[in-house]
Amino acid sequence: MFPPDFAWGAATAAHQIEGGWQADGKGPSIWDTFCHQEKGRVFGEQNGDVSCNSYELWEKDLECIQQLGLTHYRLSLSWARLLPDGTTRHVNQKGVQYYNKVIDDLLSCNVSPMITLYHFDLPQALQDQGGWKSQEIVPLFDSYARFCFQTFGDRVKLWITINEPYVCAKLGHEDGIHAPGLKEAGISAYLVGHNMLRAHATAWHSYDSFYRPKQKGAVSLAINSDWFEPLDPGCKEDIAATERDLAFTLGWFAWPVFVTGDYPETMRSAIDSQSEKLGYGGSSRLPSFSKDDPTVLGTADFFALNYYTSRKVKPGGDSGQMLGIKSDRNAEEVLDPSWPISGVSWLAVVPSGLRKLLKYIKDTLNNPAVYITENGFSQVGPLQMEDVERCEFYKDTIFEVGKAIEEDGVDVRGYFAWSLLDNFEWADGFSVRFGLFHVDFSDAKRSRTIYRSGQEYAKTIVKYKRAICVQ
Repeated sequence: MFPPDFAWGAATAAHQIEGGWQADGKGPSIWDTFCHQEKGRVFGEQNGDVSCNSYELWEKDLECIQQLGLTHYRLSLSWARLLPDGTTRHVNQKGVQYYNKVIDDLLSCNVSPMITLYHFDLPQALQDQGGWKSQEIVPLFDSYARFCFQTFGDRVKLWITINEPYVCAKLGHEDGIHAPGLKEAGISAYLVGHNMLRAHATAWHSYDSFYRPKQKGAVSLAINSDWFEPLDPGCKEDIAATERDLAFTLGWFAWPVFVTGDYPETMRSAIDSQSEKLGYGGSSRLPSFSKDDPTVLGTADFFALNYYTSRKVKPGGDSGQMLGIKSDRNAEEVLDPSWPISGVSWLAVVPSGLRKLLKYIKDTLNNPAVYITENGFSQVGPLQMEDVERCEFYKDTIFEVGKAIEEDGVDVRGYFAWSLLDNFEWADGFSVRFGLFHVDFSDAKRSRTIYRSGQEYAKTIVKYKRAICVQ
């Protein structure tokens, strides 16, 4: 089912595993501030100050990677560790040395790095200047991206500019449950998403013009989306609500990059209609791309997909008298009672939804090459090292990916399990465990122990490698 050069990987993010939040000249990030400033934001008042302590224990992480037999490892760079004030005026050489060692160690073990430039952790110094709401973030991000391409691009061939712009925009700037914790419904999330797309496109063009000819790498952004389908497949209203939901999640960031160079018309018309209904008299709350900006269409060399779950959809949700994404999209998401739940309440286990979403991407986004850059199964409550349900989840999910390749003709190039390690899961702190390795956060040494699911994932990788050798 899988091509010979298929990427078998696992993923992490800097703030979730590194710790060392003040070590060796690192500057504070918005997540440091979010956790430290106000109580009640994170489960148990926990934070990422130490987390897995990967900044000091990288060699232990490398042992885990080797134990799994991964061909690829996805990690993110801490912008504030490399550039403490967010600008290239001050480069933290200790940070450069750390990531150079990580990359070199991976390559020496025949593991290819996939590097994310931005995974939720904006330098606080840039947030103080307006953060992602400011147009000035675009040249600042481009400068950071160029620095990384210049410094690490001779060895890194797979780049992600921004991870999950939807989550950054909505959870961080509308719901307020992620850093920077803003609750500015109906306007700020769209502005943030717009600036993230502009920043991504600018960085892609920089790579394309100045670095690709010599480095020959590939650049994209990681888009998260559930799979959505009508609650009643025969109901026109449910079908329309499903189309809106897809437009407001996948389409928000995929349409400009892969299809039209602009936002889905379904999305813009829904936003403008709700503005008119509620008497909002300003210009469209969904910004428009300027002719002065680098074109966003075509600024992805592959599709990077983060998929976790699925939903049935009908009209509704929050359609009250307040501006906001929920009221704009007018779609209520429903769990099918037949779907098992993985730990946290929102994570229904639907491996078949991934196959359907992959086919939808192939059919609607001009058949891009796809890397599944995050996909996982969570555990809460009592620790279960014999995590049989997660083993079944990975077995079923990888089988669905295989069918998407073999039967649907989707050009899937790789699969990255979330996550290599139990880690700091944002507002859930350490209460939710996604790792293939358990990390004992009560142990100062942060000992790592492989779960049964990690052992089975390793066997899966060996099995498919052997099948390719036989062929």
